[in-house]
Amino acid sequence: MFSIANAELKMLFRNRLVATCAVLMPLAFGAFLILSVPDAGSYGGVATLQIMVMIALGTYVTATTTLAARRQNLFLKRLRSGAASDSTIIGGLVMPIVIVSVVQVGVVLAILGATADQPPVNVGLLVVAVLLTEIMFVGFALATAGITTSPEHAQITTLPLFFVTLGVAFWAMMSNPADLIWVKRALPGGGIAELVGVAWNGGDMGNLAVLLLPSLAWAAIAAFAARAMFRWEPRV
Repeated sequence: MFSIANAELKMLFRNRLVATCAVLMPLAFGAFLILSVPDAGSYGGVATLQIMVMIALGTYVTATTTLAARRQNLFLKRLRSGAASDSTIIGGLVMPIVIVSVVQVGVVLAILGATADQPPVNVGLLVVAVLLTEIMFVGFALATAGITTSPEHAQITTLPLFFVTLGVAFWAMMSNPADLIWVKRALPGGGIAELVGVAWNGGDMGNLAVLLLPSLAWAAIAAFAARAMFRWEPRV
């Protein structure tokens, strides 16, 4: 797995399209949000947007693009003909993308916390929210790659989920937390937005199970979709 991951990491930074999706765009968006925080009460909402959008760009779009490219040039097929298992191959291809994304999100959130008048109350819960978001988007990347015919096509096939999660994050940030709370939780990213809000601003930890359940459910749905939709053979 690690030899595949090492080779993939080198290829990631050589490809301009993938490097832009994985590195430049998430960092630029994260930095923009840090510079545009309107008031201290909005730090939890800004952290939510940073997590959702940076991971959507850095992991979801990048992993979908990478997997589509590796399948179309038969790289996946060649790897699968060797001794490595399917999970080893996928893990090796996705691992560098996830690591880069986690580091980026960690750096941006650390800067936000250091410059905020109100730093996060529960860093551990914030880490859990980031990891759940990564798991969800990795699963959806595998699923979306299954219906993506080329790396260029990934810029289209990833748009629906990207805008849904972005819309939910904005909705959670701009609306009253108590309004339509179960509808927000039922949407992808809604539970994570609530988790980030509690992690940053504080809240009733007695409801932790209720906060975690929607996020775990979407991670499970993404994993199921990945298993059902991912394809090893080139699509036409």
